[in-house]
Amino acid sequence: MNRLFGSKSTAPKPTLNSAISNTETHIESLDVKLAKLTAELSTYQTRMAKMRDGPGKSALRGKALKVLQRRKQLEAQRDSLSQQSWNMTQASMMTDNLANTMATVDAMKGASKSLRKQYGKVDVDKIERLQDEMAELMELGEEIQGSLGRSYDLPEDVDEAELDAELEALGEEAGFEAGLGAGGVGVGEGVPGFMVDEVPQFVDEPPEAGKVKEAAG
Repeated sequence: MNRLFGSKSTAPKPTLNSAISNTETHIESLDVKLAKLTAELSTYQTRMAKMRDGPGKSALRGKALKVLQRRKQLEAQRDSLSQQSWNMTQASMMTDNLANTMATVDAMKGASKSLRKQYGKVDVDKIERLQDEMAELMELGEEIQGSLGRSYDLPEDVDEAELDAELEALGEEAGFEAGLGAGGVGVGEGVPGFMVDEVPQFVDEPPEAGKVKEAAG
């Protein structure tokens, strides 16, 4: 059966890139052949320029025409292969661009699906309420800070002259009380408290009794 219909080919199918590579190789081979024909044609032209008209020059001219004809055929083949290579290159570029586009679209689809899933869990109204609550709390905090930082100035209706007079009176009263001393005035004797036989707390040793009586007399 395989001899009649042939066996199934197991060779890998040619790709666009491999076809472009083979075409470029063929074009390079044609370039080498064209260079040889051009050199040969140049040699014929040089020789004919030095020859006189005659059978020899006519025969050489016939060879040059054949070389020129072959070169034109190879040039046409080369131009055709170059066009094919360019067309395949454009197709390869379009294929790559399409693959990149599809990959980008798939990535965007996945991102869009993930975003919808994530944003679906977000309650915008709740966020707005939280923002309003935070704004109210910030405003309340500023009011509290302003109240705590308020200075306690004197009322506007208080006369500073009266305050100065009251302060002076308090000073005089404190000086009078200090003059009376801790013991006060002796009853029926008229002796000041500092003349009595008592030792202040800041004196280390008590004074002699005779000296106290002399001071009292």
